This record gives sequence, C-alpha cells and structure tokens, in this order.
Amino acid sequence: MVERARVAIAAIGLAALAACGDTTGAGATATAPPPGPAPAASATASSDPTPQVIEVSPVPAPTVAKTQRRVQIFSGPSDVPVPSAPDRGRGVSVVQLRATNQADIGTYVADGRGMTLYRFDKDSAKPSKATCAGDCAKTWPPLLISSPGQIYPDGVDPQLVGYVERPDGTCQVTIGGWPVYRFARDTAPGDIRGQGVGGTWFAVAPTGERTKPLPEVVTVPTPTAR
Repeated sequence: MVERARVAIAAIGLAALAACGDTTGAGATATAPPPGPAPAASATASSDPTPQVIEVSPVPAPTVAKTQRRVQIFSGPSDVPVPSAPDRGRGVSVVQLRATNQADIGTYVADGRGMTLYRFDKDSAKPSKATCAGDCAKTWPPLLISSPGQIYPDGVDPQLVGYVERPDGTCQVTIGGWPVYRFARDTAPGDIRGQGVGGTWFAVAPTGERTKPLPEVVTVPTPTAR
C-alpha cells in the first residue's frame, strides 16, 4: 500500500503544470484501497511456554473526503512521507495542513513545514475571494495548490478545506472559505510574527475563524531613586 501511495503522489507531481481551473479529464475520486491486515505481534512470557498473540489494528489510510474539480481533499494526514517540491509560482501538487496549539493565541493551522497560515480580514469567505495581490502577496505569499492536486488536513475538517481561483489563474487554499497565506517574516516553524499586523492579519483557526490577538505587553515603569 505504501508503494502505491508513493506512486500516486509522484504521479500528481508530474501533472502540476496544469492551470487551476483546468477541468479536462475526470477528477479522480476513487478512495485508496483498504490496508491489508498488519502482521500479528507475539510475546512469550518466560514462565509460560505458550506464545501469546497480540492483535495489532492497522492504521487506516486516508480516503478522499471531498473533491473540488481536480483537487482531492483527504480525510486525514498522508500515511506516507510527502516529498517536498519547489513552488514555481503555480503551487505545489501536495499540501499538508496541521492544527497546532500555541499558548497565547490558541489553536491555529500550519502548513506541512510548520509555518503559520494567516487569513486577511479584507478577503471574504462567502463567496471566497482573495484581495491580497501584487506587493501585498510578496509580504503575504498565498498558499497555492496546483491542479490536479491533493490536500491532506490533520486536525482540520476536510469539508471546510477547498480553494479559490485567484485573478492570475492560480488556486489558493481556503479554510472555512477564507484564503490562507504565509508571512514572509516568519522564518522558522511556530513563528507567529504576522499575528495582528495592521489589525487585519491573524493566524487562521481550523474553522477558518481568527485566532486570539496576542496579549498586550504592559511595561511597568521602574521607580526612580530619590
């Protein structure tokens, strides 16, 4: 099963040059074949010559929960390592979304590398519309998925995941209808430097809502000696 999954992901990568709205060919909706039974592990106690068989339940592979044109959204995280691929401006063929907890802002969504994803209050969710373009998109790069493509959410309801087509024809991932972005000044996994910028940018929650603003830092003046 693992080898078939690797081949499937590789095949998606070969077709990544297709345009976002390209609907030629049927969108594949077949789910992954059910995993075979896992080998049973056995343990033998030193005082008992009879082996004890311990049943091990196989971890089910994610299935296709939703299809938007030629982009498949799966029911959970990928069961095989997802190879990293460069984004050449049209998005990558496989996107991972991970719910992550942070003490100050609560639960937010990060990409497969752990980089925080943000939403912009000037965008809209109903209907989905991205308004950050040009110089704005250089500071806030949109999270793009190529077509055909696959999205694997972990801790995010797959029914809330999708994409919106941008004016340049690329597909931007959405959560709860909100287009999501990275922040250029975040340099390491877990960075949330974009939180609250301009009062309009916030890390996106798994529901698509805004996360909590960062707590205000109160500076207590140091008393002067008399």
